[in-house]
Amino acid sequence: MHAIVCLKQVPDSSEMRINPKTGTLVRQGVTSIINPYDVHALEAALQVKDQFGGEVTVVSMGPPFFEQSLKEAVSVGADRTVLVSDRAMAGADTFATSRVLAEAIRKIERDFGPADLIFCGRQTIDGDTGQVGPGIAARLDIPVLTYVIRIREIDPEKRHIVVERKIEGGRQVVRAKLPALLTVEKELNELRYASLPGMLRAAKHKPIVWNRETLGLERNEVGLLGSPTIVARSFTPPEKKRETVLIDGSDPQKAARELADRLLAHPAFRKAVLERRRAVTG
Repeated sequence: MHAIVCLKQVPDSSEMRINPKTGTLVRQGVTSIINPYDVHALEAALQVKDQFGGEVTVVSMGPPFFEQSLKEAVSVGADRTVLVSDRAMAGADTFATSRVLAEAIRKIERDFGPADLIFCGRQTIDGDTGQVGPGIAARLDIPVLTYVIRIREIDPEKRHIVVERKIEGGRQVVRAKLPALLTVEKELNELRYASLPGMLRAAKHKPIVWNRETLGLERNEVGLLGSPTIVARSFTPPEKKRETVLIDGSDPQKAARELADRLLAHPAFRKAVLERRRAVTG
């Protein structure tokens, strides 16, 4: 079986910054990590390879320094990696990103064989939209199974997959035909560690690099020009200053009275109490 994994390198959430002019994330000079959901997508693909044989191809869209994340994918068992890198693709929204990745997947299938399964993380921690995976599936015209938390069955001969997916208030069991695209949750699996042979292989690994022209895409189909989403304004909210009072708890009754007095003295709390009384008494 051939599994393709879409992997993204994202800024560490503790260091995220936004360019106030473009409304896009600042990536240069910011510590980057593999998107936490995507590593579970990679693990799912590797488990399929362990069970059925075949190959795992990892594809990523981004600047050249994304190569480090692709090396990490090789260290745990990926067979090949593809980096789609082009300055023209900078600032892409989910619409443009899904277009580029779908075209990259089509070329991977032409060059290395058709995909049976495509794995994506549920969402990325920088965008938080959860739109790219379904967008890729729509462009490839294949079934999409989102929020997957368990793979129950894969039948390569009958060409179907059965999964459990997270829904509000419970779980849903879904069957789909192959090929299919899955967006996965973190609880789907436990991550493996890189092996020494894998790390040695990764140290020598160079990804296949494609650009816009390689995929046959026009300049106005990628990056900011190919993104219908417009960020009108972006800003960092001002830090809120809060007053903190520490109440001595050595005497519980005294502490309780002091807490009650402070709450009743607060206008918002007093207003809420009065509104509650009116609601109860009618």
